Amino acid sequence: MGAPTSLKQKFLKKWIMGLQICGSSKKEMGILERKKAIKLAADVAMASTRTATTCWSRALIANASKCDENKMLVEHIMGSSQSERLSVKSACMGCNKRIRSKKILGRSKSISRVKKIAPQKILANSIAKRLVKKRTQVLKSLVPGGESMDEFSLIEETLDYILSLRTQVSVMRRLANATEHSNRK
Repeated sequence: MGAPTSLKQKFLKKWIMGLQICGSSKKEMGILERKKAIKLAADVAMASTRTATTCWSRALIANASKCDENKMLVEHIMGSSQSERLSVKSACMGCNKRIRSKKILGRSKSISRVKKIAPQKILANSIAKRLVKKRTQVLKSLVPGGESMDEFSLIEETLDYILSLRTQVSVMRRLANATEHSNRK
């Protein structure tokens, strides 16, 4: 993932660029519009600092690019040629992972178990499987692009996404603290 300080610096630079673009496009914004613009600029900036090496970053960029108003922001932060390559790349990546995981799942189901399991263990196993499945579905809905990931990729992507969100929060807190400190003087 690179050095944390360089990631924070890259994010801050791209986020400020995105905020400038969002601010110049509309002079009068309501609070909700401003909030959405800040979040969009932060998401695209963080995804672009990951240089689309992760599924979640490609998914964020693809989602932001769907709206015509946001395309300009994405292209400006990432560069038009890089954002075009991402849309093609993101469409291909999800399919390969799904096919591979189905093959593995098929192989694991074909292995038969010889042992007989007690009814209590069967009940406990089914409850545990349902809980894992529910939690996996929740996690897939939280991580951008998570719907098309197998469980192992989902965990890896989630960890990377969490680190990126922590970086984002850290930079935003420092900026807010610096602004608050300068306003006091």
